[in-house]
Amino acid sequence: MLPPVDEEQLAESPFTALGLGRPIVEAVLQKGYSQPSSIQQQCIPAVLAGRDVMAAAQTGTGKTAGFTLPMLERLRHGPHARGRIVRSLVLTPTRELAAQVADNVKAYSRHLDLRSDVVFGGVKINPQITRLQAGADVLVATPGRLMDLVQQGAISLDRVEILVLDEADRMLDMGFIRDIQKILRLLPAKRQNLLFSATFETSIRRLATGLLHEPVQLQVTPENRTAATVEHILHPCDMARKPDLLCHLIASNDWQQVLVFSRTKHGANRVADRLSAEGMAAAAIHGNKSQGARTRALAGFKSGELRVLVATDIAARGIDIHQLPHVVNLDLPNQAEDYVHRIGRTGRAGHSGHAVSLVAAEEHELLRAIERLTGKKLPKQEIPGFEPTVLSAPPLDLSGGRGRSSRGGGGNRGVGNRGGVSRSGRPAARSSSRRP
Repeated sequence: MLPPVDEEQLAESPFTALGLGRPIVEAVLQKGYSQPSSIQQQCIPAVLAGRDVMAAAQTGTGKTAGFTLPMLERLRHGPHARGRIVRSLVLTPTRELAAQVADNVKAYSRHLDLRSDVVFGGVKINPQITRLQAGADVLVATPGRLMDLVQQGAISLDRVEILVLDEADRMLDMGFIRDIQKILRLLPAKRQNLLFSATFETSIRRLATGLLHEPVQLQVTPENRTAATVEHILHPCDMARKPDLLCHLIASNDWQQVLVFSRTKHGANRVADRLSAEGMAAAAIHGNKSQGARTRALAGFKSGELRVLVATDIAARGIDIHQLPHVVNLDLPNQAEDYVHRIGRTGRAGHSGHAVSLVAAEEHELLRAIERLTGKKLPKQEIPGFEPTVLSAPPLDLSGGRGRSSRGGGGNRGVGNRGGVSRSGRPAARSSSRRP
C-alpha cells in the first residue's frame, strides 16, 4: 500500500517548485524521494519550457527522472494516444535499460490516465503488436525492435511530440546509428528532442548537431570523472588466478552484494559457476541469456537471493540498484570510458562505494588508459598469497574482426568477441537523501 501524502507535503515539495503538477509530485513522494538531484533541478524546468536538451549525465545521477517527470507533465495536458499512435518515444540501447526506464514511467504516472509500454527484442513480437493497437502516450524501445514494429505497421511515429535518446553514446558504440537515422526520418519535424550521454565526445556532438535545435546543454559531473564517494583499489594478480582471488575477496570480506564485470560472456559463465561451486549464490547476465533468465537473475540480485551477479558491459546497462556496495572489475574494460560506466553503479546519491579491479600484467596498457581518462592513479595493494608472478607481458590483442551491429534489444552480438570494433571505429564495448 502506498504511503499517504498530505497537502502540506505537496505544497512544500521542491518538485512542486520545479513546476510539476500534483499527480506527479505525489507519485515521487510516495516513492520516498524528497530532494531532486542536480540533473533534475536543471533538466525539469528546461523540458517543461519546451526546450531541446543535451545532457552529459552518468548512471546514478537521477537522469531518468530528469526527463521522465517533465515529459509526463507535458503529456498529461494533451489528447491521449489512440490507435497505434505514439506521443513520446524513449530510445535505449539495451533491454535492461528499457525495462528500467519503463518501470520509472509506470511508477511516476500511477496517478495519471496515460498509457505507457516497453518493447525490445528477445521476446515474442505478437503480444507487443497487440498491445500497441491501443497506442502509447509513452513508448520505451530499443532501436531494432522498434524498426521491426514499424515495418509491420504496428505503430505510427508521425505524431511523436517528444523524442528521448538515452545513453546515446552507447547506442552509437553498439552500431545503432543506421536504425536511429531511419527512425528520425519517420518522426515529425516539429518535436522536442532530449539527448542524454555519459560524455560529450565528438560522435555525440555530431549527432546532436543534426538532431537538436538550440539545445540547453547540461553537465552535472565533470566528463570522465568518477564519484568522490567511491573508494578505488587495484589488486595485481596473474590472469589465471583472478577467479581464485575473487572468491577469496568475497569470502574473506563477507561481501553480500557484489556486481562483477567480465570481458566475455564465456568468462562470465565460468566465474558464476565457480562462485556457485564455492557456496556463493551467483548468476551470469549477458546477451546469450534469454530475456527471462536475465530478468530473473537481476531480480534475484536486487532481492538478495543472489549474492553475486557477473555481467558483461552491454548486459549491465540499466542495472540500477540503490546503495550497491561493491563493484569488481574481474577484467579491465577495453574502452577506458567503460570503467566510469561500470563503477558508476556504486557510490550513488552520496552513499559510499567500493570499486575493486583485479589487474594482470597483460592489462597494463588498459590500466594506463583508465588512469589517463579519470585523471587519477588507482591505489595498488597486493593480496598475500596472490602476488603476481608475471611482472611484464605483451598487451592483450585487441585487434581483430569488426563487430556486427546489435539489433532488437541490446544483446551483445557483435561486441562479445575479443577484438571487435564498433561502427564508430573505436574498440567495441566488450561483453564481458534518496533521489529518483
